[in-house]
Amino acid sequence: MLSEYLLQIKAIQLNVQNPFIWASGWKSPVYCDNRILLSFPEVRNFVKNELVNIVREHFPQANCIAGVATAGIPHGTLVADILQLPMVYVRDKPKGHGMKNSIEGRLPDNARVVVIEDVISTGKSSLKAVEDLREAGAHIEGMAAIYSYEFEIAKTRFKELNVDLLTITNYSDLIPTAVNSGYVSADSLQTLSEWRNNPSTWNEK
Repeated sequence: MLSEYLLQIKAIQLNVQNPFIWASGWKSPVYCDNRILLSFPEVRNFVKNELVNIVREHFPQANCIAGVATAGIPHGTLVADILQLPMVYVRDKPKGHGMKNSIEGRLPDNARVVVIEDVISTGKSSLKAVEDLREAGAHIEGMAAIYSYEFEIAKTRFKELNVDLLTITNYSDLIPTAVNSGYVSADSLQTLSEWRNNPSTWNEK
């Protein structure tokens, strides 16, 4: 359901012939911008409710929600509001003035935190937020995200830091949905699979 929504509103776009270029320099036939879904109430509410369900079902001991700046902040806020839990957010780096915080807000005593993220690619920035929270004394219950590319490097990193990750949708769900809906041709499946398996070397082709 969510993959279809994201394709319809063009939060996820696919272009095998003219790949997108990520900030990392990787070329990618897929581009995901979940910030767009905030402008569509039906999709936004669907995502909000799915994230809430993940927290309730899988992380019932949570007593705080943390959004990862910046795209995880609005979704974390919505989730925290429904669950009536405190919320903080984690910067990608400490603020350069004032208190120079990397975590904004106040963690409760004996904080048991669920981290909310929008997209998981390599996992590096998401897990940096986890490390910052742990350094501040929080116990990480897990992470809930909207979408994951399911890169092996991310799976390895989450395992190494012992963080449970649950997502509403992922690359394995997106691609069949895109083909069935006519967003990409079936002939593109091999290319899309090759990219997901080796995104950094695919950049060299």
